[in-house]
Amino acid sequence: MAVIASLECSRCHHHVSAETPQTLCPLCAGSLYVRYDMDKLRQTAKREDIATRAAASPVSLGMWRYSSVLPDVTPVTLGEGWTPMLHSKRYPGLYIKEEGANPTGTFKARGLGLAVTMAKHYGLQHLAVPSAGNAAGALAAYAAAADIKAHIFMPQDVPFANYLEGIVYGADVTMVDGLISDCARMVGENIKAQRDANTPANQVWFDISTLKEPFRVEGKKTMGYELVEQLGWQYPDAVFYPTGGGVGLIGMWKAFEEMEQLGWVSGKRPKMYALQASGCAPVAKAFEEGKPASEFFQNAATFAAGLRVPKPYGDAIILDIVRQSGGAALAFTDEQILASILDYAKHEGVFLSPEGAAATAAYDALLAAGDLKPTDKVVLFNTGAGLKYTDMTAEAMHLKRPGTLPTSMPVGGIITPQ
Repeated sequence: MAVIASLECSRCHHHVSAETPQTLCPLCAGSLYVRYDMDKLRQTAKREDIATRAAASPVSLGMWRYSSVLPDVTPVTLGEGWTPMLHSKRYPGLYIKEEGANPTGTFKARGLGLAVTMAKHYGLQHLAVPSAGNAAGALAAYAAAADIKAHIFMPQDVPFANYLEGIVYGADVTMVDGLISDCARMVGENIKAQRDANTPANQVWFDISTLKEPFRVEGKKTMGYELVEQLGWQYPDAVFYPTGGGVGLIGMWKAFEEMEQLGWVSGKRPKMYALQASGCAPVAKAFEEGKPASEFFQNAATFAAGLRVPKPYGDAIILDIVRQSGGAALAFTDEQILASILDYAKHEGVFLSPEGAAATAAYDALLAAGDLKPTDKVVLFNTGAGLKYTDMTAEAMHLKRPGTLPTSMPVGGIITPQ
């Protein structure tokens, strides 16, 4: 495993020690990146050792197969990572990265798994998060595994599965009449009140929000390592990524930088596409208008709950990556997203999350416009299992349970012996 050299601000490049828990840069409030001694890693971290390590240890079967480029800590793991890369039946160049195979059914397991691992390493006892839903479920699960108390704030209209997860895992769950931005404000107010009341330091909540601590990016960067390894240590032509907070896109870009420094991959980096819903498209709007950062998106509304982030904290980083790569930020309507869910379920056997279907809708639109060819090698992320959204997707389809189910069934008959 890698020893952390420092934490570096993504804005002003100020360096901070990782010996104690950190949130944002103390000088400019920029997000912090974990930095390692890359000269040393070039000598010790070998890509040919990854498969051997994974075969030797159950812990290394998932994202911890990349332990040589992750912090030197004891993992809190539920088996996250190393998700399937599904080759499309219809398009020879399309691969769907099925993140629904993660614990808690979404890609959030990667970031929260590593963030909670570090929280346990630091001895933190209370973690708080504002969430559009899936991060809450992942935090609740990993906090339970680590014996840490989770405090979750979610909009009251998130998919029911997200609420259920928090309750089942024993988290402190607050449902909010508002958006994730309102949840974030409430987390901040609670932490300020605790500090003002001179609450003992080990009892003050630690804010584990998107890009407001350095380790969720580290967990998400493993998606970049994985997709390159699963493609034979080669870059694809493009990566399509549903973007709410955008940590995964930022993490993958960091992974590409690290792999290039280590000599694990070469060639042109993929074009990065950030996909959003038209009902909440701050990044796509800023991209179209040529702005360096987004504005707060008013009246945000979409059934793709994970994309309902009116003002991502890392918007400027996302926009910079998209432009550097030659990609784009695009938005699609809920009607287009639903149509893509149904199309890929029927023709590919994949039940996409609404967020993942924003990416497939984009892929199909760019194919139709001639901006992509079916042979272009594209990795598209389905960020969560469609089954986590049964209530939201059924409502979008105007689908209700048929008839009235009987209250009891006779023993024997169709399945069991008479």
